[in-house]
Amino acid sequence: LASGPLLGSSTISMRSLSLLVASLAMCPSWGLRLGLKMGIEVHNGKHLSAERKQELVATAMAIATPGKGITACDEGPGTVGGRFEEVGVENTEETRRQYRQMLFEAAGADEYLSGAILDPETVYQKSSTSGEVFPEVLKKRGIVPGVKPHLKVYTLPGTGGDTVMQGLDSLAARCNEYYAAGCRFTKWRSPLEIDVSAGRPTQLAIEANMKDLARFALISQDEGLVPIVEPDISLKGVHDLETAVNVNVAVQSCLYKAMLDHGVFMEGTVLKTNMVNPGRDCPTSYTVEEIAEANLQVLRRCMPMAIPTVNYLSGGQSLEDASARLSAMNKAKTNEPWNLSFSWSAAIQLPVLDLCRGAGGALPLEEMEKKYVEALRIASEAAKGAYEWGAGEGSHAGVELKEPIAA
Repeated sequence: LASGPLLGSSTISMRSLSLLVASLAMCPSWGLRLGLKMGIEVHNGKHLSAERKQELVATAMAIATPGKGITACDEGPGTVGGRFEEVGVENTEETRRQYRQMLFEAAGADEYLSGAILDPETVYQKSSTSGEVFPEVLKKRGIVPGVKPHLKVYTLPGTGGDTVMQGLDSLAARCNEYYAAGCRFTKWRSPLEIDVSAGRPTQLAIEANMKDLARFALISQDEGLVPIVEPDISLKGVHDLETAVNVNVAVQSCLYKAMLDHGVFMEGTVLKTNMVNPGRDCPTSYTVEEIAEANLQVLRRCMPMAIPTVNYLSGGQSLEDASARLSAMNKAKTNEPWNLSFSWSAAIQLPVLDLCRGAGGALPLEEMEKKYVEALRIASEAAKGAYEWGAGEGSHAGVELKEPIAA
């Protein structure tokens, strides 16, 4: 065909194009040779060795341990520093190391944790208890250590504020170093916002971010690291729950299509996503059960059965609201095959850091450890569908708008 009459010239008439399409339909093998051969060659990690696939599955299944979840400790020095300064704690590398050591070595935390996401700085820091680097400390407790390899967000020109995450350049080399340092998974966040009046997220932003996540996943797996893909749709906005469902389905279906097109080994991946919620300023009220059902609807419509676990981010929700919604999801599950659990940072850590207020700049580590482990216990109960929420927890109370929503 490449040298035949249909494709021999630099331009193709509509009639010739129609004949080509008809020919491909009549002879599927031509389509396989022309358009599908490359897809088949890279399908679902075909390039990976059996040993590599086995390792990736073992890691993903360890993260998917029922009743356990992930402690997200991957905030960069600037972000965690802002949290420290808010409660009167000086932001130094040693203070960050002490704080993270408490999170990793807290007595009883291993009963509730299957994984921990580290910032690159933390990967190479050592415990003052054992002298070992933190990934080794976590491994010995049965907690899988992982790392955040992405860099900074970049605003896409012409989209009205949509962003993409930077860091794919040199990702393979960095993943190789993280694997050697003891990490066994990576996590890449792609933030998006819903603004119906501004037409966001744009299709460009959805496709760019989801293809980046797929490429990140492909590279991570090649270096032996299970990729946690994180499409993160912000709570900001006035959108209703139905809009949130529609946008989340569009985003996640685009993600899985991109992952399949890239040849990502799906059984060796984990999804970390936002909970499907109405916008924080949505005027319509919803019960916790309605919000839980909306999340299950999104999964049922597009989530591959091959991915073993969904570890939801908290994304600005309180521990009580996030736990109520996660528990309600697990209570409402029928025959869905996925483990539904948590990968929380702020919901767990902000109440812990509040104990530093009025402590003269010190970290009251013993008190913080107790509150931290109690928060993990609550999250674990939610992951088992056993958390019993109080009145109003997990529901959304409609917010009176100052201005009407633009059509």
